[in-house]
Amino acid sequence: MKLKKRGGTFFEETAASSDIAFLLIIYFLVIAGFNVNHGFLMNLPERDSRRYILRENLLRFEMNDKGVIFYQGAAFSITEAELKIRRAVEERPDMAIVLSIDPLAPWQQVVLFVELAQKLAVDSFSFNMQSVTPHGITDSLERS
Repeated sequence: MKLKKRGGTFFEETAASSDIAFLLIIYFLVIAGFNVNHGFLMNLPERDSRRYILRENLLRFEMNDKGVIFYQGAAFSITEAELKIRRAVEERPDMAIVLSIDPLAPWQQVVLFVELAQKLAVDSFSFNMQSVTPHGITDSLERS
């Protein structure tokens, strides 16, 4: 009985597959360089530094669950807030902005306000989440 020889791999086939593998590696390395994440860049204070802010150099804004911005109880549009912050920064360059955010606020509105602070070159910007009470949750759910 005569056995048939199996077809072996030729040098050209193995060289071509390794070339393709090498080119794919190069391709993915180049593509990875294009995936740049442009996030919110801000200067953070040093670990043990202390900075004191005078009350007159502090603007406190609030954002409700609908994304409406409030300053001293009055509703502001994003352009009105921009004018208020711009005037305050011109008068006092070391102005600090604080934004208190309702947990149900639309994230895009928060991002717009943070971008506004960055655009106006506010030296100090802080934001925090408002505390949620059971009463506040039921009120916001009833309105929806």
